[in-house]
Amino acid sequence: MASPGIEVELLVKGHSDLGEVAPEIKPSERRTAVAIADLEWREMEGDDCGFHYGDGTNEAQDNDFPTVERSRLQEMLSLLGLETYQMQKLSLQDSLQISFDSMKNWAPQVPKDLPWHFLRKLQALNAEARNTTMVLDMPPDARPAEKENQMEEMIYWDPAEDIAADDIYSFSELPTPDTPVNPLDLLCALLLSSDSFLQQEIVLKMSLCQFALPLVLPDSENHYHTFLLWALRAVVRTWWSQPPRGLGSLREDSVVLSRAPTFSFVRMDVSSNSKSQLLNAILSPGRRQWDCFWHRDLNLGTNPREIADGLVEISWFFPSGRDDLDVFPEPVAFLNLRGDIGSHWLQFKLLTEISSAVFILTDNISKKEYKLLYSMKESTTKYYFILSPYRGKRNTNLRFLNKLIPVLKIDHSHVLVKVSSTDSESFVRRIRGIVGSVVRSPCRRVSVEDMAHAARKLGLRIDEDCEECQKAKDRMERITRKIKDIDAYRRDELRLQGDPGRKAAQVEREFCQLQWAPDPPEKHRAELRRRFLELRMQQNGQEPTSGVQEFIAGISSPSLGERQYFLRWMEWGLARVGQPRLRQPPETLLTLRPKLSGASDLSEPLWPEPLGVEHFLREMGQFYEAESCLVEAGRLPAGQRRFAHFPGLAVELLLLGLPLELVDGGTLSIPVRWVTGLLKELHIRLDRRSRLVVLSALGIPGTGKSMLLNTMFGLRFATGRICSPRGAFMQLITVAEGFSQDLGCDHILVIDSGGLISGALTSAGDRFELEASLATLLMGLSNVTVVSLAETRDIPPAILHAFLRLEKTGHMPNYQFVYQNFHDMPAPSPKPRERRQLLEPPSDLNRAAAQMEKQGGGFRTLAGLAFCDPERQHVWHVPGLWHGAPPMAAVSLGYSEAIFELKRCLLENIRNGLSNQNKNIQQLIELVRRL
Repeated sequence: MASPGIEVELLVKGHSDLGEVAPEIKPSERRTAVAIADLEWREMEGDDCGFHYGDGTNEAQDNDFPTVERSRLQEMLSLLGLETYQMQKLSLQDSLQISFDSMKNWAPQVPKDLPWHFLRKLQALNAEARNTTMVLDMPPDARPAEKENQMEEMIYWDPAEDIAADDIYSFSELPTPDTPVNPLDLLCALLLSSDSFLQQEIVLKMSLCQFALPLVLPDSENHYHTFLLWALRAVVRTWWSQPPRGLGSLREDSVVLSRAPTFSFVRMDVSSNSKSQLLNAILSPGRRQWDCFWHRDLNLGTNPREIADGLVEISWFFPSGRDDLDVFPEPVAFLNLRGDIGSHWLQFKLLTEISSAVFILTDNISKKEYKLLYSMKESTTKYYFILSPYRGKRNTNLRFLNKLIPVLKIDHSHVLVKVSSTDSESFVRRIRGIVGSVVRSPCRRVSVEDMAHAARKLGLRIDEDCEECQKAKDRMERITRKIKDIDAYRRDELRLQGDPGRKAAQVEREFCQLQWAPDPPEKHRAELRRRFLELRMQQNGQEPTSGVQEFIAGISSPSLGERQYFLRWMEWGLARVGQPRLRQPPETLLTLRPKLSGASDLSEPLWPEPLGVEHFLREMGQFYEAESCLVEAGRLPAGQRRFAHFPGLAVELLLLGLPLELVDGGTLSIPVRWVTGLLKELHIRLDRRSRLVVLSALGIPGTGKSMLLNTMFGLRFATGRICSPRGAFMQLITVAEGFSQDLGCDHILVIDSGGLISGALTSAGDRFELEASLATLLMGLSNVTVVSLAETRDIPPAILHAFLRLEKTGHMPNYQFVYQNFHDMPAPSPKPRERRQLLEPPSDLNRAAAQMEKQGGGFRTLAGLAFCDPERQHVWHVPGLWHGAPPMAAVSLGYSEAIFELKRCLLENIRNGLSNQNKNIQQLIELVRRL
């Protein structure tokens, strides 16, 4: 056998045929060849491979190789401008601030722009977020002469010239400011620089874009790799579940908890076939291929990976119930290890322990690779080899394969040969057939939680194992384990939201209506006031139950991180116990909503409402309301207040990014004292930065308004559930200090009408009047209102009613009408903004709404009301959300670009003063009271 020094020298000097034959050997792998040559030589000559798993490391991590990786990681972080975020991690709030860049579709010019460009594109669910192409200020031919000379020296280096060992790494090909960065390096660097909650948001947005998700994050700098269990917690998917017998149905579950057969694809040494391209073909139904895994044929895909080798990615196939689209009959997980298994043995060991089958792509099987695989002889995993007959040493491969067949318990059907001339479709069908046969047979099925358990045993770090996260999880479990029946839990633990709360809201509503009567009877007013105080005293006599006290303790924790973890755990825990996981085939609420043609009980939900965090905050709000009423009436001394601190606790959650309820979804009323307390506390917290613009989105459930707001601003309003919360929610967005003067405000308060507007007809009596009043309230608070509409041209009568009322007050915010396409049809116009035919005669519904406002005789169309100023004539046509058929569809590029253009327009209108006068929080408090 040749000396290892000769082979390494050839690799470094670029004379090895291996580099020409195997383009997938990355320069970083060649550069480290010298550093690990002695280690490899000892492994190939010794009796074993020298790997130990007990502490999650291997012998290679004790050699010089990690030193090279440390400097490489630090230089990559420095190149991307992320080195400052290694101690104080980048937060979710940092990434969501409104700045100058929010108003322009800018291209990165230097590597330091790339992380922010990626985050903004990902927030907008843009399918091109992974493109790291830079638009350079300086053309290539304007390169400084010194740099040209350095490049010339590298290119024309004399192979015969001796080179000192210390100078080997001078040939490093680290990216320079004018060299594109591999997208996987950018992703790894950004995740290593982000806190747990930004990591979770990045992974969630990547899942909506149908990108492969990071599962194991490499970090040789600190000698450990991280399994991203927490980061994947927020990913929830819906798929068609078909039992062997009976009718199928849609199932919604967290990808972390759902068990599925898992298949891993790895590279051993060198492979002329691309794992990622093969995986994309397997996952793509029909002839439409989606680039879920980034691969070398994509733009910048051939750029060398500097820090991403060792990354393990995961993606799933989910069935839709359509025979022409379903590649597999049930969910299947696919894992992809970046880099060679010999250099990342720990990750490979993990994959063999969690996979139903492992596909190994290679051109060569040498003695070293044979010994690596021989050590897996106790594994029960199935192994398949994918070879190329024209690359590597054919006879050597056959000799070692024959030795491995009895060791790995495989046969010749487990060895597949693929060449570039092979019919790709037939080869993909063959792989799918193998996967399908394994799925149909008894095989290992694991969840991501199971994978994390295996990773923990191997010594990998689990991101969820930190003390704050575990303490928050324990507290959540103490609350949710008591929830057996949702209705019973609400009745027993959330008592103030029962009959006393509903009756108090009704009495207060009557009292407010009486205020506007020409000559209200004083006796009736006094009776209402007496009943109201009795109900509030009854509420104030209650004590918070154990579940509510536990919740208050969770959000009162002195640890900011623990509070954030607790909120997320509560959301997921309540989602699992508070709503069914199986439901019938979906129809939008446009077709499922009740036919409200007559009067109905206002307290009766129009659809089942899931139990959520908002119910615990409602309970806190009711305690605060009852106490405040008694203090105002002189029935309780102010010094005896017990719940005065509740608004402060809730505002802390608002500042952390949790949507707070503005309109109580249980009573469909505004708890004025609670909301006023929240706004006063917010004014104190924001101090001098309290100038607000209020932006509201209205529409019936199912028209995509919440998804629109989330895509536009990176918010967290509830989406995608038929049983969604009924109340209106608000969330706060910070404007960067350097941009607030130009924009004219310090924060944007975004209000989502949630399920308040059900589309009740004018004949629905009190229900319609209530919805119209709430729509008037939300519009009256707003500087900007977005009305989200489906295919129908008719605007919901309650919203039109609100327009007519607001015209009387002279308050006309800036309005944007958004027509969203829900049937995968082309948008009505290629332009995102154009005039709609709103000048046509009104429909019967809209005419009826106008008649209720005594304008039936001289009715003017909506265009005449909302668009009297030409500058306000904005009607948008947004393409369908999905590109393809869910659940394997990604967000369409057209949708993302249209929403970005809408966002740009809204911010431009705010900056130009078209949204009417901005408010400070004190003015908003007064407006809430008046409205």
